[in-house]
Amino acid sequence: MRVVSFPNPQTHNFPNWIRHGDDLFYGRDVVSFGDELTVENLREAYRNGIFPWFMKSIPLPWYCPAKRAILDFSRLHVPRSLAKEQRRSKLTFTVDRAFTEVMKACSQSFRPGQDGTWITDEFIEVYSALHREGMAHSVEAWSPAGELVGGLYGVDSGGVFCGESMFFIEPNASKLALLFLIGRMKERGATWMDIQVMTPHMRALGATEISRADFMSKLRETQQMNLNLF
Repeated sequence: MRVVSFPNPQTHNFPNWIRHGDDLFYGRDVVSFGDELTVENLREAYRNGIFPWFMKSIPLPWYCPAKRAILDFSRLHVPRSLAKEQRRSKLTFTVDRAFTEVMKACSQSFRPGQDGTWITDEFIEVYSALHREGMAHSVEAWSPAGELVGGLYGVDSGGVFCGESMFFIEPNASKLALLFLIGRMKERGATWMDIQVMTPHMRALGATEISRADFMSKLRETQQMNLNLF
Protein backbone atom coordinates (compact mmCIF):
# COMPACT_ATOMS: atom_id res chain seq x y z
CA MET A 1 0.00 0.00 0.00
CA ARG A 2 1.42 3.34 -1.08
CA VAL A 3 2.08 5.93 1.62
CA VAL A 4 1.42 9.46 0.44
CA SER A 5 4.20 12.00 0.58
CA PHE A 6 2.08 15.02 1.40
CA PRO A 7 3.29 18.47 0.36
CA ASN A 8 5.19 20.32 3.08
CA PRO A 9 2.73 22.93 4.44
CA GLN A 10 5.67 25.24 5.18
CA THR A 11 6.68 25.43 1.52
CA HIS A 12 3.54 24.37 -0.38
CA ASN A 13 2.02 26.93 -2.74
CA PHE A 14 -1.61 26.96 -1.64
CA PRO A 15 -3.83 28.16 -4.54
CA ASN A 16 -6.84 30.35 -3.84
CA TRP A 17 -9.09 27.88 -5.65
CA ILE A 18 -8.80 24.25 -6.72
CA ARG A 19 -10.76 22.86 -9.68
CA HIS A 20 -12.23 19.37 -9.52
CA GLY A 21 -14.21 18.51 -12.63
CA ASP A 22 -16.62 21.35 -13.22
CA ASP A 23 -16.48 22.59 -9.63
CA LEU A 24 -14.20 25.06 -7.87
CA PHE A 25 -13.23 24.65 -4.20
CA TYR A 26 -11.53 27.05 -1.83
CA GLY A 27 -7.94 25.94 -1.78
CA ARG A 28 -6.09 28.07 0.76
CA ASP A 29 -6.49 25.39 3.44
CA VAL A 30 -6.21 22.23 1.31
CA VAL A 31 -2.98 20.29 0.83
CA SER A 32 -4.44 17.60 -1.44
CA PHE A 33 -7.61 15.92 -2.66
CA GLY A 34 -8.38 12.23 -2.92
CA ASP A 35 -5.48 10.59 -1.13
CA GLU A 36 -6.55 7.31 0.45
CA LEU A 37 -7.68 7.19 4.07
CA THR A 38 -5.29 4.66 5.60
CA VAL A 39 -3.45 4.28 8.89
CA GLU A 40 -0.17 4.93 7.10
CA ASN A 41 -1.41 8.13 5.49
CA LEU A 42 -2.98 9.37 8.72
CA ARG A 43 0.29 8.81 10.54
CA GLU A 44 2.19 10.74 7.87
CA ALA A 45 -0.38 13.53 7.74
CA TYR A 46 -0.73 14.25 11.46
CA ARG A 47 3.02 14.24 12.00
CA ASN A 48 3.12 17.03 9.41
CA GLY A 49 0.23 19.15 10.65
CA ILE A 50 -2.30 17.79 8.14
CA PHE A 51 -5.69 16.17 8.75
CA PRO A 52 -8.53 14.80 6.56
CA TRP A 53 -12.05 16.14 6.62
CA PHE A 54 -14.73 14.28 4.68
CA MET A 55 -17.01 16.30 2.40
CA LYS A 56 -19.83 14.90 0.29
CA SER A 57 -19.43 14.52 -3.47
CA ILE A 58 -15.70 15.35 -3.69
CA PRO A 59 -12.50 13.34 -3.20
CA LEU A 60 -11.28 13.37 0.38
CA PRO A 61 -9.64 16.75 1.21
CA TRP A 62 -6.56 16.88 3.44
CA TYR A 63 -6.19 20.17 5.32
CA CYS A 64 -3.59 22.39 6.89
CA PRO A 65 -5.59 25.59 7.56
CA ALA A 66 -4.10 29.01 6.93
CA LYS A 67 -5.49 29.96 10.35
CA ARG A 68 -5.02 27.20 12.92
CA ALA A 69 -6.94 27.10 16.19
CA ILE A 70 -4.95 26.05 19.24
CA LEU A 71 -5.52 26.07 22.99
CA ASP A 72 -2.50 27.28 24.92
CA PHE A 73 -2.93 25.97 28.44
CA SER A 74 -1.58 29.22 29.91
CA ARG A 75 -4.61 30.97 28.37
CA LEU A 76 -7.15 28.37 29.52
CA HIS A 77 -10.24 30.05 30.95
CA VAL A 78 -12.59 27.86 32.96
CA PRO A 79 -15.91 29.67 33.53
CA ARG A 80 -17.02 29.82 37.15
CA SER A 81 -20.06 27.66 36.48
CA LEU A 82 -17.93 24.96 34.82
CA ALA A 83 -15.38 25.04 37.63
CA LYS A 84 -18.21 24.56 40.10
CA GLU A 85 -19.55 21.65 38.07
CA GLN A 86 -16.06 20.13 37.96
CA ARG A 87 -15.80 20.22 41.75
CA ARG A 88 -19.13 18.55 42.38
CA SER A 89 -19.25 16.19 39.39
CA LYS A 90 -19.67 12.48 40.11
CA LEU A 91 -18.49 11.46 36.65
CA THR A 92 -15.53 9.12 36.26
CA PHE A 93 -13.01 9.70 33.47
CA THR A 94 -10.91 7.13 31.65
CA VAL A 95 -8.44 7.14 28.76
CA ASP A 96 -8.64 4.75 25.80
CA ARG A 97 -11.28 2.53 27.36
CA ALA A 98 -13.93 2.92 24.63
CA PHE A 99 -12.34 4.60 21.61
CA THR A 100 -14.64 3.30 18.90
CA GLU A 101 -17.73 3.92 21.00
CA VAL A 102 -16.65 7.53 21.51
CA MET A 103 -16.13 8.00 17.77
CA LYS A 104 -19.55 6.54 17.01
CA ALA A 105 -21.18 8.80 19.59
CA CYS A 106 -19.39 11.83 18.11
CA SER A 107 -20.64 10.89 14.64
CA GLN A 108 -24.22 10.91 15.92
CA SER A 109 -24.02 14.27 17.68
CA PHE A 110 -26.09 17.13 16.30
CA ARG A 111 -23.98 20.11 15.25
CA PRO A 112 -25.73 23.39 14.36
CA GLY A 113 -25.07 24.48 10.80
CA GLN A 114 -23.71 21.12 9.66
CA ASP A 115 -25.45 18.73 7.30
CA GLY A 116 -24.58 15.31 8.64
CA THR A 117 -21.13 14.34 9.88
CA TRP A 118 -17.60 14.01 8.54
CA ILE A 119 -17.13 10.95 10.78
CA THR A 120 -18.12 8.27 8.31
CA ASP A 121 -18.01 4.51 8.90
CA GLU A 122 -14.71 4.47 7.02
CA PHE A 123 -13.29 7.13 9.35
CA ILE A 124 -14.38 5.12 12.38
CA GLU A 125 -12.77 1.97 11.01
CA VAL A 126 -9.43 3.57 10.07
CA TYR A 127 -9.08 5.78 13.15
CA SER A 128 -9.89 2.78 15.33
CA ALA A 129 -7.01 0.97 13.64
CA LEU A 130 -4.81 4.01 14.31
CA HIS A 131 -5.92 3.79 17.95
CA ARG A 132 -4.88 0.16 18.14
CA GLU A 133 -1.45 1.24 16.94
CA GLY A 134 -1.25 3.73 19.82
CA MET A 135 -1.53 7.04 17.96
CA ALA A 136 -5.26 7.89 18.33
CA HIS A 137 -6.75 8.28 21.79
CA SER A 138 -10.02 8.89 23.57
CA VAL A 139 -11.21 10.22 26.90
CA GLU A 140 -14.46 8.84 28.28
CA ALA A 141 -16.87 10.28 30.84
CA TRP A 142 -18.89 7.69 32.75
CA SER A 143 -21.94 8.16 34.93
CA PRO A 144 -22.10 6.57 38.41
CA ALA A 145 -24.25 3.87 36.78
CA GLY A 146 -21.44 3.05 34.35
CA GLU A 147 -22.98 4.65 31.26
CA LEU A 148 -20.87 6.46 28.66
CA VAL A 149 -22.23 10.02 28.84
CA GLY A 150 -19.53 12.07 27.13
CA GLY A 151 -16.07 12.09 25.72
CA LEU A 152 -13.67 13.14 23.01
CA TYR A 153 -11.07 11.68 20.71
CA GLY A 154 -8.03 12.85 18.78
CA VAL A 155 -4.57 12.02 17.55
CA ASP A 156 -1.15 12.36 19.16
CA SER A 157 0.88 14.03 16.42
CA GLY A 158 4.17 13.57 18.21
CA GLY A 159 3.70 15.16 21.63
CA VAL A 160 0.87 17.44 20.50
CA PHE A 161 -2.71 16.27 20.93
CA CYS A 162 -4.86 17.10 17.91
CA GLY A 163 -8.47 17.17 19.05
CA GLU A 164 -10.97 15.80 16.56
CA SER A 165 -14.45 15.72 18.09
CA MET A 166 -16.44 15.69 21.33
CA PHE A 167 -19.88 14.51 22.40
CA PHE A 168 -22.06 14.68 25.47
CA ILE A 169 -25.26 13.09 26.69
CA GLU A 170 -25.09 14.48 30.20
CA PRO A 171 -24.61 18.28 30.42
CA ASN A 172 -20.96 19.40 30.58
CA ALA A 173 -19.65 15.83 30.27
CA SER A 174 -17.53 16.58 27.19
CA LYS A 175 -16.18 19.82 28.70
CA LEU A 176 -15.19 18.03 31.89
CA ALA A 177 -13.56 15.28 29.84
CA LEU A 178 -11.52 17.94 28.08
CA LEU A 179 -10.42 19.49 31.38
CA PHE A 180 -9.45 16.03 32.60
CA LEU A 181 -7.34 15.53 29.47
CA ILE A 182 -5.67 18.93 29.80
CA GLY A 183 -4.73 18.17 33.40
CA ARG A 184 -3.25 14.85 32.34
CA MET A 185 -1.27 16.38 29.49
CA LYS A 186 0.08 19.19 31.67
CA GLU A 187 1.43 16.57 34.07
CA ARG A 188 3.34 15.12 31.13
CA GLY A 189 4.87 18.42 30.06
CA ALA A 190 2.42 19.56 27.38
CA THR A 191 1.64 23.27 27.19
CA TRP A 192 -0.89 23.37 24.34
CA MET A 193 -3.14 21.35 22.06
CA ASP A 194 -4.27 21.60 18.45
CA ILE A 195 -7.99 22.09 17.94
CA GLN A 196 -7.78 22.60 14.16
CA VAL A 197 -10.75 24.92 13.61
CA MET A 198 -12.15 27.50 16.01
CA THR A 199 -15.55 26.92 17.63
CA PRO A 200 -17.47 29.23 20.01
CA HIS A 201 -17.03 26.69 22.83
CA MET A 202 -13.26 26.54 22.42
CA ARG A 203 -12.97 30.29 22.04
CA ALA A 204 -14.78 30.67 25.37
CA LEU A 205 -12.16 28.39 26.96
CA GLY A 206 -9.36 30.64 25.71
CA ALA A 207 -8.49 29.15 22.32
CA THR A 208 -6.79 31.41 19.78
CA GLU A 209 -5.93 31.30 16.09
CA ILE A 210 -2.37 31.45 14.79
CA SER A 211 -0.92 31.41 11.28
CA ARG A 212 -0.04 28.21 9.51
CA ALA A 213 3.65 29.12 9.68
CA ASP A 214 3.51 29.73 13.44
CA PHE A 215 1.60 26.50 13.97
CA MET A 216 4.12 24.44 12.02
CA SER A 217 7.01 25.98 13.94
CA LYS A 218 5.25 25.31 17.23
CA LEU A 219 4.50 21.72 16.19
CA ARG A 220 8.10 21.01 15.20
CA GLU A 221 9.49 22.53 18.40
CA THR A 222 7.16 20.43 20.55
CA GLN A 223 7.84 17.24 18.62
CA GLN A 224 11.54 17.65 19.41
CA MET A 225 10.68 17.45 23.11
CA ASN A 226 9.64 13.78 22.74
CA LEU A 227 6.76 14.10 25.17
CA ASN A 228 4.91 10.96 26.21
CA LEU A 229 1.31 12.14 26.49
CA PHE A 230 -0.29 8.71 26.79
